[in-house]
Order: sequence, then structure tokens, then C-alpha cells
Amino acid sequence: MTTAQNILQVKGAGVWSVEPDTPVISALKVMHEKNIGALVVVRDNAVLGIISERDYARKLALKGRSVDSATVQDLMTTGVITVTPDQSLDLCMDLMTAKRIRHLPVVDNGKLVGVISIGDVVKAVISEKEDLIRHLENYITGAR
Repeated sequence: MTTAQNILQVKGAGVWSVEPDTPVISALKVMHEKNIGALVVVRDNAVLGIISERDYARKLALKGRSVDSATVQDLMTTGVITVTPDQSLDLCMDLMTAKRIRHLPVVDNGKLVGVISIGDVVKAVISEKEDLIRHLENYITGAR
């Protein structure tokens, strides 16, 4: 059974994060430079929220804020759904589908240890299916 920890081992556990008082423009620059769609918002390594390109696109204009004066706290999504390293790939996929989210912070004993994206989950599912097909082909042909 593939777990969140297995996914992090493949992709790496590096996490890009910002603090709530970070200017939005700075957060956008980090997302652009790192080619990522979201940043976890943390304080003292505790997850407070997440800010995504979608949050920026949808909330900045609606709140009547300027990108020059807005902070991450103004736009971030709170009540972030997280998973633990031992939670299954199926659970992660179910959460992402049911809650319509693209990023799942992975938290271990209250500490942020990684982030799984929908792309990571799809890649892991494809890998599992390819392994199963290879195993079944070997079984059918008698190959070892």
C-alpha cells in the first residue's frame, strides 16, 4: 500500500512555505521561481493555511485589495486539510476529490514534513497500476 510518506520519498520532502505576514507579491514570486501552484502558510512550523494561485486570482479582486498592499493572511485558505505520513494513497486521492483541493500538507506530530499535490497522487496511481500490470504479465507468461 502506497502512503503519503512513499510519495514524499519519491518527490522529496522539501516544502516551500511562507508566513502569514508575507506580502502576496513575494509569495507569487516564490511560486513562479519554484514553478509551484501553492505555498503552505506556517508559523513556528505549524500549518495555518495555504495560499494558491487560485486564491490570488479569485480573492484579491473580490476583496478590493491591491497586490502591493495585500499579505498572504488576507488571501490564504484556512482550515487546511492535512494528512499524516502513514495515510494511504487512496485516502489522499479521496480527500482531494471530495474536498476539491489540489494540495495536501503532510503533518507528523504537529510538524509540517511535506506537501502532496494532485499531480503527485496521479503519478503514484499510474506507477502502482504499471507495477500491477507488469506483475500480472510476468505471472501469465511464467517470467520471473
